[in-house]
Amino acid sequence: MTDSVSPTPGAHPAPTPDFTPDFTPAQRARGRALRRAQLPWALGGRLAGLALTLLLGLTPAGAGLVSAVGGWFGGSRTAEVLAGAAALVVLGQLAQLPFGAGARSVRARFGLVTQGWAGWAVDVLRGLALALVLALPVAFGLYALTDRSPEYWWLPAAGAAALLTAALSFLYPLLVEPVFNRFTPMEPGPLREALLGLAERDGVRVRDVLVADASRRTTALNAYVSGLGATRRIVAYDTLLSTAEPREVELVVAHELGHVKHRDVLTGTVLGAVGAAAVVALLGLASGWDALLSAAGAADAADPRSMPLLAALAALLGALSGPVQCAVSRTVETRADRHALELTGDPEQFIAMQRRLALTNVSDVDPPRVLELLFATHPSATRRIAAARAWQARRPSTSEIVV
Repeated sequence: MTDSVSPTPGAHPAPTPDFTPDFTPAQRARGRALRRAQLPWALGGRLAGLALTLLLGLTPAGAGLVSAVGGWFGGSRTAEVLAGAAALVVLGQLAQLPFGAGARSVRARFGLVTQGWAGWAVDVLRGLALALVLALPVAFGLYALTDRSPEYWWLPAAGAAALLTAALSFLYPLLVEPVFNRFTPMEPGPLREALLGLAERDGVRVRDVLVADASRRTTALNAYVSGLGATRRIVAYDTLLSTAEPREVELVVAHELGHVKHRDVLTGTVLGAVGAAAVVALLGLASGWDALLSAAGAADAADPRSMPLLAALAALLGALSGPVQCAVSRTVETRADRHALELTGDPEQFIAMQRRLALTNVSDVDPPRVLELLFATHPSATRRIAAARAWQARRPSTSEIVV
């Protein structure tokens, strides 16, 4: 026996449900196949990097490494700091290199890679160079502080970490993004005017609309708004512009403008700065634990041989906080989706855009919940589409609007 519900007098009838599936079984299977083929490589890379870092940091092996590579450059304290930091960065990259190559091979089989192996190798070297450019000055400054105050070095270091995080957030689009992509101003035309008009209507000031040459590496689609203040600009992948309808591009950008409107970049920068300071403070407390220093083969926090221990503890904190960061990110992305719907008032095109993104990027549109909770920074495509339909159902119809 089933219950029947009588309509309330004067109420508008509920919209007839659309049972047409957003994704065919073949499309769902393709996304699942990519996820299953790629997941062992992705998880393996994370675990290999973490295992190596813990091995070096929680045993005398890391201290021996710092002493050995420092000896190649004279054996001074400065040599141990700089050479030790470089060795940790290089070994960390090497540990994850085969897993990155494996994941790339999988993505190539699914048609997501347009770059050759030589170009990929150049990108790896660029990433390594950037990591060294950042790590060496940080290590030098850190051990200058520990030398001055082995017990309370973490107080000024925490402040410096917060300032560095904020500075990198501002400088990233100017100094880091151009290392991997070329950006050109979008040609004048209806789409550029529409995107600038969208930003103006949203009350968001942007410096320019740029096109990134992502097609040199991938077929994936994306757009984003990067930078703070004077460096803020709308960036669209050339793959998106050549594949999606102009209205779909607008929907993607409207989502990204939602991040700016709700100050997600600024909030993320502040939280990142606070998090960096907190991590340094925790490292300072841990570096005073004699049992840890003894296990790592270091005398105290001022000893350069303590560097692998600090790196291991930082990596462990990062791994443990990962699911929390992902949960916050999914909440933020859901809010940006809602902003895009409110700004454009076009749920049907929003749904079309989500379908195009999912299919072109070969996404698993409905992944296992545990994987989504642990690793996903965005809600799944099916959740985003369902949320758009729920928003559409709640929106008053034209006949309900009283002028």
